[in-house]
Amino acid sequence: MSMICNRFLSMICNRFLSMITALFVIVTATFFLMKAIPGDPFSEEQSIPTEVLEALRDHYHFNDPLFSQYLHYLKSVVSWDLGPSFKYKSRTVNEIISQGMSVSFALGAEALLISCALGISLGTIGALRQKRWQDYCAMTLAVLGVSVPSFLLATFLQYLFAIKLNLLPVARWGTFAHSILPALALAALPTAFIARLTRASMVEVLRQDYIKTALAKGMKGRQVILFHVMRNSLLPVLTYLGPLIANILVGSFVVERIFGIPGLGQWFVNSIASRDYTVIMGMTVFYSAILLVAVFLVDVAYHFLDPRLERKHLG
Repeated sequence: MSMICNRFLSMICNRFLSMITALFVIVTATFFLMKAIPGDPFSEEQSIPTEVLEALRDHYHFNDPLFSQYLHYLKSVVSWDLGPSFKYKSRTVNEIISQGMSVSFALGAEALLISCALGISLGTIGALRQKRWQDYCAMTLAVLGVSVPSFLLATFLQYLFAIKLNLLPVARWGTFAHSILPALALAALPTAFIARLTRASMVEVLRQDYIKTALAKGMKGRQVILFHVMRNSLLPVLTYLGPLIANILVGSFVVERIFGIPGLGQWFVNSIASRDYTVIMGMTVFYSAILLVAVFLVDVAYHFLDPRLERKHLG
């Protein structure tokens, strides 16, 4: 038992160190890529006197040596003080992330629930009804989810359900009804991937000898599917959930813009247009941290759910 615990703790430490290393590389690359862009956030301020511009550059360390700026930025990231916004006066990057995250998180959580529930259902139907009309319909929906871009689907949903049928609000954010269309637009692509993963994995599991043995022993079909097939078939889906969480948030950039939702996506797009360095770098680091933490948690959960990993480590 102690050997298993030691192996598990070793795996946790290795994954954690890898996560920290990856985050450091992302922070470094983001900083130097932003500094490689000519100019600064004050370059387009024509109405400000030159003396004032120089004073602003000195205040925000733009005139310091590049390595000194890099160390200053690393210190701010470690202390999670991402600095002020250059576009939104008297606002800090931390405040912008805190305000927009609540909206993006609510929308992303709704899209995640829809994609998991619908994707697993479609994949299960396709696997249990192979080469029948149910299978063809489920996989056709999956192909459409992969093929149609989120911005095009969002526009179509607005036209059909908001303008033509007048069932849901066309845009903005406020009530639960405002979140339905953008959540569906965000959920389309991950739903398709989850459906295809679930079907392929379940078809493979259904061919295994232990499934035939369980059925031969008189175990009911529903019990076999629930306790044996589903558990082993969803492991690839669990692996996909890590990047999926971050992808849904990143994918919300365009969707939030189309529906006029005041989430992180709108802040990020506006900061790029105005060259708001601190907001761009802060949100990039924030999204990267979410992705890395999500992948880390999925690795830990996968370790628990798949005993073969433990046997491999002990071997």
